[in-house]
Amino acid sequence: MKEKEFFTSRWGLILATLGIAIGTGNIWRFSRIVAQNGGGSFLIPWVVFLLIWSVPLIITEFAIGKSARMGPIGAISKTAGNKYGWMGAFIALVTTAIMFYYSVVAGWCIRYFISAVSGELLSVHNHLDYWNEFSGGYNSIYFHFTAILLCSVVVYKGVVKGIEKVNKLLVSSLIIILFVLFVRAVSLPDAINGIEYFFTPSLEYLLNYKVWLNALTQNAWDTGAGWGLILTYAIYMRKKEDIPLNAALIGFGNNSISLIAGITIFSTVFALSSVDAMNQITQSGPANTGLTFIYLPILFGQISGNMTLNTIFASLFFLGLTFAALSSLISMVELSTRTLIDFGMQRKKSIIIVGSLGFIFGIPSALSIDFFTNQDWVWGIGLILSGAFIAFAVRKYDVEKFRKEIVNGSGSDIKVGGWYTVIIKYLIPVQAVILLGWWLISSVSWEPEWWNPFHTENAGTCLLQWGLFISLFIGLNRYITRKTFAD
Repeated sequence: MKEKEFFTSRWGLILATLGIAIGTGNIWRFSRIVAQNGGGSFLIPWVVFLLIWSVPLIITEFAIGKSARMGPIGAISKTAGNKYGWMGAFIALVTTAIMFYYSVVAGWCIRYFISAVSGELLSVHNHLDYWNEFSGGYNSIYFHFTAILLCSVVVYKGVVKGIEKVNKLLVSSLIIILFVLFVRAVSLPDAINGIEYFFTPSLEYLLNYKVWLNALTQNAWDTGAGWGLILTYAIYMRKKEDIPLNAALIGFGNNSISLIAGITIFSTVFALSSVDAMNQITQSGPANTGLTFIYLPILFGQISGNMTLNTIFASLFFLGLTFAALSSLISMVELSTRTLIDFGMQRKKSIIIVGSLGFIFGIPSALSIDFFTNQDWVWGIGLILSGAFIAFAVRKYDVEKFRKEIVNGSGSDIKVGGWYTVIIKYLIPVQAVILLGWWLISSVSWEPEWWNPFHTENAGTCLLQWGLFISLFIGLNRYITRKTFAD
């Protein structure tokens, strides 16, 4: 299928792809993980794995998408061979499954933004009860529907009029909002204490292997590398677009946003917390939302002596969080839509199917935090497999040939050296095996019935759900590849 629509400029492509990478994880998960892993000590391995996991995979996704001009199934089939199309199907499934519950997260953000603007949020006496009442009620479904509808409309309008245009607004506005909050946070009394902790490393933590594994995990989940999303946007790259430069801009741009958000949150927590700041910032809360939806609203009520200003800052924060969530969700909806387009459907019909299924299959996560947690556990870890499958596809193609002919091909002014071959061929597979093994084995320590597939977070539920779909896709491999290449 010849691609007819392309991003109009590098700026449009970069902002859209940054929209993939910059999500709620940059704001609510990053700060919590930093606090749990020694502050500045965490940042060192975090940067290391940006260079040996995230950036190489981002380069790979850009290159595969640009050369294949197809979604995950067609792209992996073209790169590794038709008998591996099932890997592309699994990559598409993982991100689509995340889309189902991520739209619920986007709905939470919309709800809290509205609550902040109205002034209701800062007048709440018990934020935990407020959160539990909303997240476990039917109102959550309404906002989940709103999020999936908004993103479906954007994708329906196409790449230029929809995805590119909206991401220019969302991502640019998000950066401005974060900068405003950053300036306010660092000007608070005693904010320097939070900044010092954030950037001061400790040898004790640097020698702890768990800190390094958490840093690798954050890179696997935070930058968008290995999701298949960048691969999908790369379908719409212009022929003369530079792959290595774009990949570097995305990787370092995403991590810069994480640093700005981290400084903002650490400064605010250390400056305003009347109790143990570290105890508050490390609390995960229900579905890992404690810091964002329970504790930060309390802090925003104290950020100045003026309630109107407090309302403005709280509104800006949750508006930024909403923009981050929606920009990421748009890319997930586009990946699922593109997969159906590759099967021969028109965009209009594809987006109706994706939007409808996104709403229906997101309802269980909207109603049950336990179900949400299970899906986040299964498919969040599944992203590591997705990254491994993308690296495997390049190995089957021949990594050195891929580097010379595709990565360093037409439009690439910056040439990638032999380090890329070493990382994709050896380091990515090793990292994937270690990370998968660590997460699955770790679940045994907190869940005695690790084999039970009906528990919320354990190895058994991952192996069952992955196994069912991988077996199904392998069985249907010939059909799905034939359908993808039917035109």
